[in-house]
Amino acid sequence: MPELPEVETVRLGLNQVTLHQPIQGGAVLLDRTIAHPSSSEFIDGLIGLSIREWHRYGKYLLAKLDPVGWLGVHLRMTGQLLWMNQAEPLQKHTRVRFFFEHDRELRFVDQRTFGQIWHVIGEQDPKTIITGLQRLGHEPFSAEFSDEYFYAQLQGRKRSIKTALLDQMLVAGVGNIYADEALFLSGIHPETLCADLDPEQAQRLRANVIRVLTDSIAARGTSFSDFRDVSGVNGNYGGIAWVYGREGDRCRTCETPIERVKLAGRSAHFCPNCQPPFSQAVRKP
Repeated sequence: MPELPEVETVRLGLNQVTLHQPIQGGAVLLDRTIAHPSSSEFIDGLIGLSIREWHRYGKYLLAKLDPVGWLGVHLRMTGQLLWMNQAEPLQKHTRVRFFFEHDRELRFVDQRTFGQIWHVIGEQDPKTIITGLQRLGHEPFSAEFSDEYFYAQLQGRKRSIKTALLDQMLVAGVGNIYADEALFLSGIHPETLCADLDPEQAQRLRANVIRVLTDSIAARGTSFSDFRDVSGVNGNYGGIAWVYGREGDRCRTCETPIERVKLAGRSAHFCPNCQPPFSQAVRKP
């Protein structure tokens, strides 16, 4: 699933190519992709509107429409937004098309069909229609995501820190890839309980969450599977990942083989030497 850096990469690309051009039409090729309103009303309601600016909230994309309204997109597992010529052959899994001037279009391509799109009409607050926005925690780049906030959220929690980092109510946008990466840089084993982290460890982890997200945005995201930017180009972060997707490979720091465990149904990659279990870590001199 695209995480914050991938969605931010798409946002930046969309702001370069789609702004201030009236939507001239389009087509819904898979009805269930449209979460609101009905698919039959969706395109007609957008004709004549233009996109003022794209925003990102966690893993959601929100386009402010001109003169009024919002267009919301969640890529889910395999969604892609591609800017291309209308004459180009349709990708097999094209679900929605938005037509713009000069024969350009924005295509929503989604192999697994879990992605969703919303048109928030008029002056409605997007949160009233896109209810997932109501459950998002603080943005990792925001002032609210402070050392004090982060440590307070971890205190007393008897679940693994890896699982906690995937909770979008704790911090919006972090997923499997960057949770693994931040834990490695912090020297914290993914099975460590939140309650066992001290303030210094929590502070270090918060800083490394921001670091890996920043590094991945600079690399235009990660393309281990389906992610592409709006031009169809792969992200580059996967080639420099510390631990994610590298089971059996040598640690870039100590050359110990990277290991993988399952936590709450998700894979967690780590270096057993650089990230010792909590019981061992506390015995270190």
